[in-house]
Amino acid sequence: MTSQHAPKTAASEFIEIAKTVGAALLIALVLRVIFFQPFTIPSESMQPALLKGDYIIVSKYDYGWSAHSIPFSPPLFRGRILDKAPQRGDVVVFHLPRDKSITYIKRLIGLPGDRIRVAGGQVFVNGKAIPRRPLGMIEDPGAPGVRVMQYAEPKPNGRSYVTFDREPGHEGDDTEVYVVPEGHYFMLGDNRDNSLDSRWPQELGVGYVPAQNLVGKARFIMLSWKGGASIFKPWTWVMRFDASRAFHRLD
Repeated sequence: MTSQHAPKTAASEFIEIAKTVGAALLIALVLRVIFFQPFTIPSESMQPALLKGDYIIVSKYDYGWSAHSIPFSPPLFRGRILDKAPQRGDVVVFHLPRDKSITYIKRLIGLPGDRIRVAGGQVFVNGKAIPRRPLGMIEDPGAPGVRVMQYAEPKPNGRSYVTFDREPGHEGDDTEVYVVPEGHYFMLGDNRDNSLDSRWPQELGVGYVPAQNLVGKARFIMLSWKGGASIFKPWTWVMRFDASRAFHRLD
């Protein structure tokens, strides 16, 4: 004895497809809110660690979750759930204090209560200079014809990162002492003379970043395109693809 099934109608097939698509979108949303978020590097301010056109993955669970972990940052709650403090030297994605719709990426230099000063291009934290070891001059990859000195600066975990410095006396090379308020952080770009960051007040730059504005920690470069790729120019997806930077860890 055989069983018979009624043929599917166009309406029922559409409902099944809609359910499948809806479930996939819901899973993607949950993953994006709780675990990871992709982010495209739009500028040269974090060179040489990050280049314009890098497609990175940001971890949400490193710092806990705030309303900014959710797309469009709905004002559902204040503060952070399962809050975990970031570490000095982390590369952090955050929402700009003056405009929550804008997302920035910088390196965290100052923790709450720290006293930060830049003198002669060198960063001082609580009166102690962050050591920097010169690595030689190169051409800035984001500014043809501009020469920059590379410096290696250590992180508390023993690893180091590289910064760019153009010339002495550049704007932002000598600053006042910044006292980081409680619940806030001080950010700098690695391309020190080409970065609008916490050295400038919120009205002009970044200012102090509230803890609730943190989106997550940049973990690795997933893919990269030299100079970026355009969705409307498919040939750039292949011609500008930089395989040497794919799956490169940032910590």
